[in-house]
Amino acid sequence: MRRFWAAVWLLLAVTSLAGLASAQEERPLVLVLTADGAVTPAMAEYLARGIRLAESQDAAALVFQLNTPGGSVDLMNRMVQDIRGSQVPVIVYVAPRGAIAGSAGTVITLAGHAAAMAPETAIGAASPVGAEGQELGETIESKVKNILKATVRSLAERRGEEAIRLAEETIESAEAVSANEALAAGLVDFIANDLDDLLAKLDGFSVQVGGEERVLHTAGAETSFLPTSFIERFLATLTNPNIVFLLLAIGVQAILIEISSPGGWVAGFIGVTCLALSTYGLGVLPVNWVGLIFLGTAFVLFVLDIKAPTHGALTAAGIGSLIVGALVLFNSPGVPSFQRVSVPLIVGTSLTTGLIFLGILVFALRAQRAPIRTGQESLVGRQGTARSPLAPMGTVQVGGELWSAEVEEGQEAIPAGARVQVTRVQGVRLTVRKVK
Repeated sequence: MRRFWAAVWLLLAVTSLAGLASAQEERPLVLVLTADGAVTPAMAEYLARGIRLAESQDAAALVFQLNTPGGSVDLMNRMVQDIRGSQVPVIVYVAPRGAIAGSAGTVITLAGHAAAMAPETAIGAASPVGAEGQELGETIESKVKNILKATVRSLAERRGEEAIRLAEETIESAEAVSANEALAAGLVDFIANDLDDLLAKLDGFSVQVGGEERVLHTAGAETSFLPTSFIERFLATLTNPNIVFLLLAIGVQAILIEISSPGGWVAGFIGVTCLALSTYGLGVLPVNWVGLIFLGTAFVLFVLDIKAPTHGALTAAGIGSLIVGALVLFNSPGVPSFQRVSVPLIVGTSLTTGLIFLGILVFALRAQRAPIRTGQESLVGRQGTARSPLAPMGTVQVGGELWSAEVEEGQEAIPAGARVQVTRVQGVRLTVRKVK
């Protein structure tokens, strides 16, 4: 009997553990992505990778937590296509508190199968601007706005007329609204304090995925956070305007150092690497190419001041050109503030660069003014002793060596033992005069 009851208890324990494991396995999975910053190729790839992973893991939903001031329309369209083509419901969540879904972020939020915002967040200001942050021409602006308005109408049509009107106004007149205003207009589906609150509100909510209605089951879901990869973080860093400016400054200086003193490889390698990395950022950010002209002019002035010294005048002009170029490069009117270079960084880097070239200039001037220390020319001006009478020819000792010498034209004969000074060198014969 003891064996019988032991077997019964063992069977019950195994059954309970199996039931618990089965219950854990049945918990829905929600994959969470966090995107913070401008819309860049790295962010678009991060979203695409997250969608692929969610589909492969058969996740119940994907939450894309977004905080962005905007970015390229092309990248925005790519992200919208990825979201709408996903087989897993994508919920765009504008968070944390204080976050914004500005410009391109507005359309990305509307593209979500469901949209939510945290309290004290904002959405809107989606009017398009040019690649350099400038205002578009009337015809181009009308075309781009009409395309964007058609896009948001298709994304917001299930949300009602008020949501469609507000979505169009964010593009037509750069209107922006708070989370409460967006919810009242139907532009978003929920206001959620945090991720847990969002999952609780999403439970039982119906969404359209691939033309089919699907009910979300997110209560008690297991959340899995997907971090950005090293490459994605690295590429995101390269789109920081401050980093791009530093890479440009270091790269050009290193190339100039390599050109001025060829034979090594370290400076050239560093310069080429920095310029190659900065090219990626220049291809993503809205760049005013006039700024690059000023930057190039600045370094040309630095080099000219070394080759043809003007006692620092060209270096001062180069510092001014470098500051203006950096300001114009990213800080032009119309470029969003998040894509601008820090002014203190610009001034500090420009002054440091100018001081480096000024130091090179000082050493160059010293080298030009230093007396010649080797070769026959170094003998001119040196003093020695007449070893034999010079009338007008004889021998002298200069620098520990005996030389054939003759008296300078118009000078009297020089007796042996007198101090002489070299005035000219002709082959192996010196021209000297008596030191008074």
